[in-house]
Amino acid sequence: MPQIGPYKLPNRVALAPMAGVTDLPFRRLCARMGAGLVVAEMISSNPLLRDSRKTLLRSRHDGEIQPRSVQIAGSDPATMARAAQFNVDQGAQIIDINMGCPAKKVCRRAAGSALLADEQLVKDILTTVVKAVDVPVTLKIRTGPAPASRNGVTIARIAEDAGIAALAVHGRSRACAFKGQVEYNTIAEIVAATRFPVFANGDIDSPARAAAVIAHTGAAGVMIGRAAQGKPWLCGQIAAHLDTGVTPPAPSLEQQLAIMQDHVIALHEFYGEYMGLRIARKHVSWYLQDNADHLQHRRAFNQLEHASEQLDYLQQMTETYPYQNTLQKEKAA
Repeated sequence: MPQIGPYKLPNRVALAPMAGVTDLPFRRLCARMGAGLVVAEMISSNPLLRDSRKTLLRSRHDGEIQPRSVQIAGSDPATMARAAQFNVDQGAQIIDINMGCPAKKVCRRAAGSALLADEQLVKDILTTVVKAVDVPVTLKIRTGPAPASRNGVTIARIAEDAGIAALAVHGRSRACAFKGQVEYNTIAEIVAATRFPVFANGDIDSPARAAAVIAHTGAAGVMIGRAAQGKPWLCGQIAAHLDTGVTPPAPSLEQQLAIMQDHVIALHEFYGEYMGLRIARKHVSWYLQDNADHLQHRRAFNQLEHASEQLDYLQQMTETYPYQNTLQKEKAA
């Protein structure tokens, strides 16, 4: 199993850090359902933002599995080092550095994947942060600034020389964002050129796909991002498949509805009613995205303005939907 510093992970599947998604309730849920490592949402290295509500919520780790991994973002080596020290003091056991986010608002600040175009700055940031803390430092990158300038292997070697403990690589360039096909050849080249654990990332949405990517790249593990939205059990399914070759079934419809209901309750408790309502809407939409009545449920659920109304709606689904689904199957037969 992958080893990150002193931490031997229980399996080869990590949940990717996703801003606005991998909050504490979702990380707890994915860990409980089998993710071997969960990485917290990206936190800005800007010290002026440390007391903001968003940062305080993203910095919570109560009841979270270990090792607690926190991702930081920024472009100034000294500021990044201080941010790493601050988050370690707050309970982080692994510091993850974001050089993979393609979002314009991040790249405009010369952070995230924009850093890949400046290899010297990458080296300065990584070296400074690694020296600043006594916990493992990991890194998430893309294959390069653009398809014509893939420097992922060079960045990976810089990272290994700087003392980075593990690397996650999304198989697209910064310019690609999330469009077009992922290419895994660069990840395979990185694995061949380095010795630390490499996690392959990008469009891995099933156990079979994960196994194929590991076979192609030789990666130590996979990192699951958007595919886990609405499917917190996916990481566990993939982990079991990679270990045994057998994919456990997804939760039954009744179980999925119960998971969704518990998740919404946790969101209300974590964020409070006003913000919890808004966050719950997108998660419920993801849970139901493969449902034939998805749009109807999304419209109805998004109109609810109180936590109690959301819970009543989900309870009604729990009581009636399995019965309706059975009727549909009987009609189809």
